[in-house]
Amino acid sequence: MSEITETIFSRIIRREIPADIVYEDDLALAFKDVNPQAPVHILVIPKEPIAKLADAESKDHALMGHLLLTAKRVAQQAGLENGYRVVINTGLDGGQTVYHLHLHILGGRHMKWPPG
Repeated sequence: MSEITETIFSRIIRREIPADIVYEDDLALAFKDVNPQAPVHILVIPKEPIAKLADAESKDHALMGHLLLTAKRVAQQAGLENGYRVVINTGLDGGQTVYHLHLHILGGRHMKWPPG
């Protein structure tokens, strides 16, 4: 388990802060973003705290695959059959604001490129 500081996501996992949870299993939790950037904006987080993608190690490979498959499942549940975007912001320059690894599922509208 990676050592990270306490985050709002840790508190959501422990149910200390309410969240609109749309999916949960033993390894991951998915909930609606409180500041949505698209009509559908859901975050998928691992229950095991990893601060950022750059901190993931080879021992985390099964968890990382599980997070991507969870994003697929949650996007299907949300009815995003026309497509969606999955974003992982990593570090300060990557726009990461909460240092607990999380995947953004964005959908419900056409996404433009480049995103940044």
